[in-house]
Amino acid sequence: MSDKASINLDGTSYDLPVVVGTENEKAVDISKLRDLSGFITLDPGYKNTGATKSAITFLDGEKGILRYRGYPIEQLAEKSTFLEVAYLLIYGELPKKEVLEKFRADIKKQMMIHEDMKNFFAGFPSKSHPMGQLSCLVGALSAFYPESLNPNLTDEEEDQTIINLLAKMPTIVSWIQKKSLGHPVVYPKNNLGYIDNFLNMLFGEVNDEKTFDPVVIDAMHKLLILHADHEQNCSTSTVRIVGSSNANLYASVASGINALWGPLHGGANQAVIEMLEAIKNDGGDAEKYLAKAKDKNDPFRLMGFGHRVYKNFDPRAKIIKKACDDILEKLGVQDPVLDIAKKLEEAALNDQYFIDRKLYPNVDFYSGIIYRALGFKADMFTVLFALGRLPGWIAQWKEMRENKEPIGRPRQVYVGHTERDYVEFSNR
Repeated sequence: MSDKASINLDGTSYDLPVVVGTENEKAVDISKLRDLSGFITLDPGYKNTGATKSAITFLDGEKGILRYRGYPIEQLAEKSTFLEVAYLLIYGELPKKEVLEKFRADIKKQMMIHEDMKNFFAGFPSKSHPMGQLSCLVGALSAFYPESLNPNLTDEEEDQTIINLLAKMPTIVSWIQKKSLGHPVVYPKNNLGYIDNFLNMLFGEVNDEKTFDPVVIDAMHKLLILHADHEQNCSTSTVRIVGSSNANLYASVASGINALWGPLHGGANQAVIEMLEAIKNDGGDAEKYLAKAKDKNDPFRLMGFGHRVYKNFDPRAKIIKKACDDILEKLGVQDPVLDIAKKLEEAALNDQYFIDRKLYPNVDFYSGIIYRALGFKADMFTVLFALGRLPGWIAQWKEMRENKEPIGRPRQVYVGHTERDYVEFSNR
């Protein structure tokens, strides 16, 4: 294949470099097009635009492939832990045993958050959304750690900022849940691991340390691993473009949290439960809603089925389905909403209509069911998504800085008024 592509504009031909990735992805490098021709490209939503070269995550939607740093998601979910995957994403390689042990110990030491952060909760309205609180609290960490504002951090200073954020995020998330219930917060304990600590801060009490079934702990590891990165999606691109201004890590990740908050991005698993509750409130007839989903004239849409990127199947869904089944069996949860979910799942996996259209249950469907079974309120689901996505956001921010990428500045095609003169009030 030629290493150049030619484009003819206004009768002049321009040769543009062709870039080929390690997985044979091909791109035309248009970075010099405007300088050469005066033209720009127009791509609303950046659906066909590569904004960067990245070595972090490879995704092939047509083949159902997802790899972190070259490792298949199936292997990582089966054999790894969330913190090991976090290290892999951020630093590029699986850590040796002693390196991982130090990484875990460093994080454990920093899981406490400043007592003054409690004052934020006093100022939040009682019905404020957990994602709004999370964005505020993560951004505020830069006030408690002002050294992070330096755009020229040493490697050691950058690593400390990364450790701080990985350590404090589960504590912040758990406090958001506790405050929403009116319960006193539970502090992290040095004798617990990352996931155990997180679950204890969420569901434990100040006078009672809880223990959790290994099935639950394993499911939480898998859920967070499966959400840890997903290439250049809306929130990840937001983190990179905000970080390109030399914004600190806390501010950049807070921007990613705000992007994830949108119902078209991170709110999908919450939408699954809201759909199931609506079906239950309408009598619980799953067959009725399956028929509505098949009716092209009916506006009803099944949430949690199919995926915009994965055209064949979502590799993450296959993994989390088993964890979902294990959780429901182990906990013995009796919930009519989850009964409806299982009926929809069975139909989607066996009904030819859904099979032909690749409308399989996706990772949002199963994660919503698991979070519901564990006792989370629906508005906490996206917060949990953010905790899982944190290592990916950090890795992408770090890579953008290491590549010395320029500040993000998209262009536009202006379609407004041409020049016109100001009109006095008397003539309007």
